[in-house]
Amino acid sequence: MRFTSLGSGSEGNALVVEVTEGASTTRVLLDCGFSVRELQRRLLRVGLDFADLDAVIVTHEHTDHVGSSLTLAKKAALPVYMSWGTALASGADDGRVDLRILWGGDPLAIGGIELHPYTVPHDAREPLQFVFSDGDQRLGVLTDTGCATPHITSVLGGCDALILECNHDREMLATSRYPASLKARISGDLGHLANDAAAGLLAQLDRSQLKHLIAAHLSQQNNTADLAQAALATVLGCAPDEIGVATQEEGFDWREL
Repeated sequence: MRFTSLGSGSEGNALVVEVTEGASTTRVLLDCGFSVRELQRRLLRVGLDFADLDAVIVTHEHTDHVGSSLTLAKKAALPVYMSWGTALASGADDGRVDLRILWGGDPLAIGGIELHPYTVPHDAREPLQFVFSDGDQRLGVLTDTGCATPHITSVLGGCDALILECNHDREMLATSRYPASLKARISGDLGHLANDAAAGLLAQLDRSQLKHLIAAHLSQQNNTADLAQAALATVLGCAPDEIGVATQEEGFDWREL
């Protein structure tokens, strides 16, 4: 199994997960918060095109995640997977795409990829986050949640790789020019994880199998890579530069498990 981010942040999110079994390869796109044209540019950067994808998976209906997912699904004749709440909120229920409904806690297979959806607290209709597996290695993804929960901790424990939201530094957010209502939304229990909250969640996890840790969905206004890396490195007892960062412009290159 290998995975690459095409970009991560409030201006757009997309992640490719690939599993190869013998001569068979399955690739799925998690979120498509970019235009179709921009997505194609970013796919080409990592050696892929639309024809290389087998499915689109959408975490929730916010624009930086759903983006052009439905347009891509129609253009490339791809099935699109999401919760029923996300389908209603995004208009995916109108019959124009090959819609497959996901339910939190109900795993399913897409080719050689085992997909494990799980529920999270976020200000969307029915948001889901995911663990991907090839039957041996596990990649956990958590990009949008307002707080850690025992359920999240149990799902993400024991992962071999983890992409973890580190959205903001609390002090930078508090002193930013954002209106008070937006600050409250971001920092609330249905918003996004601060660096210290992400570190607190990480500290609760079974990290015995962890080989890759990547900070994701960093705010360009209210966070820095250095602050996110430092917060997570404290938990692992490692150097900050050993923590990966998914950037808005570049995401991160292929990583293998």
